[in-house]
Amino acid sequence: MNTLLVTGGAGFIGSNFIRFVLRERPGWRIINLDKLTYAGNLENLQDVEDHPGYSFVRGDICDRALVHALLSGEHPATVTHRPNIVVNFAAESHVDRSILDASPFVETNVLGTQVLLEAARTLWLGSGSQDPQPKLFVQVSTDEVYGSIEAGSFTEDSPLQPNSPYAASKAAADLLCRAYHRTYGLPVVVTRSSNNYGPYQFPEKLIPLMVQNALEGKPLPVYGKGENVRDWLYVEDNCRAILMVIESGRPGEVYNIGGGCERRNIEVVELLCEILRAHPRTRHLTPQIQFVQDRPGHDFRYSLDSTKIQRELGWTPATPLEAGLERTVEWYLDHQDWVRRVLTSEYRDYYARVYERGWR
Repeated sequence: MNTLLVTGGAGFIGSNFIRFVLRERPGWRIINLDKLTYAGNLENLQDVEDHPGYSFVRGDICDRALVHALLSGEHPATVTHRPNIVVNFAAESHVDRSILDASPFVETNVLGTQVLLEAARTLWLGSGSQDPQPKLFVQVSTDEVYGSIEAGSFTEDSPLQPNSPYAASKAAADLLCRAYHRTYGLPVVVTRSSNNYGPYQFPEKLIPLMVQNALEGKPLPVYGKGENVRDWLYVEDNCRAILMVIESGRPGEVYNIGGGCERRNIEVVELLCEILRAHPRTRHLTPQIQFVQDRPGHDFRYSLDSTKIQRELGWTPATPLEAGLERTVEWYLDHQDWVRRVLTSEYRDYYARVYERGWR
C-alpha cells in the first residue's frame, strides 16, 4: 500500500488529484501538506475530509523541519504511515502574478522544491535508511518551461527556454530534480502538462474568469487580440496521467502530458460564450468580449508532443474540449457560493492592476 505526501493538495490540480486517487486507489493513504495561500482552499476537499485514507497538515514546503518530520514518520500525521511517494503540486502558479512580483515564485517553486528533494535524499538514500518500500518523487511541472514554439510541438528533449518569472521558477525546479537524480540517484520523475481546466480552478485563470465575469455582467477581458494559442487539458485527464506515471513511470524521465486541444484564446472565449447562451440558466446573458493591454512577454503558442507517455504508459486524453468546457461551466454555475468566498478584496485589487490599470 502506498502512502503519498501530496504538497499543494488544497489547490486546483492537487485537490482534483487527491479526490481522484482516493476514488481509484482506495487502499492508498494521502497526507496533504498545504500552506493555504489565496489559491489553496480546504473547501476544495470538503467531500473527502473525513475519508479514512486522508489527512491534512497545514504548512510550508520551505519549512525544512516540518518536511523532514513528515517524510521521516516523526510527525503525528505520518507516524503510522510513512510516505514513500512525494507528489509536488505546491507552487505559485499564475504568470500574471509572477510579473507583478517574482519573489514568492522563487521562494516556493525553487527553494521549496529543493527542501523536498533534500529531505527525500537524506531519508531515502541515507546510510540509516532500511525501508524496503519503493520510493518516488514526482515533480508536477508545466509546458511553459519550454517557452513558445511557432510550429511543431515540444518533446521531452526540447531545451528549456522559459520566458516568464513563473516559467523560469518551474524550469529551475525541474533542473534541480534532474540534478538530484543524476547526482544522488534519487528516484524522480517530472510531468509537464498543458493548460489544465475544470472544477475548483481559482477564478484568476482564463476559463473561470470568463465564466464568472459573464455571470456578473462584466466584460470578458482578453489579452491583445486573443491570438495566443494554448493546448487545453481537462484536469481529471492530467490526474489520471500522473497516477499512471506514479505506478509505471521510469525514474529519471520527463513525461509530457498534452491535451491535444490547441485553440486560440479568442476561440476558447467564444466557445464559452456559446455554451453560456445555450444553457437554460444563462441563455439570457449577453457576454461582451473586451480586448485589453497584452501581458508583458506573452508567449504566443504552447504545444506538447505526448507520444512518450502514450507509447510507454498507454495514456491518452479522454475529454474533448467542448465536453470539458460544458462540465466546467456547469460546475461553476452550481458552486457560486464557493466562487464568492474565494473572490477576496486582494483578488479584486490584483484584477484591477492587470485588467483595468494596465499592469500598474
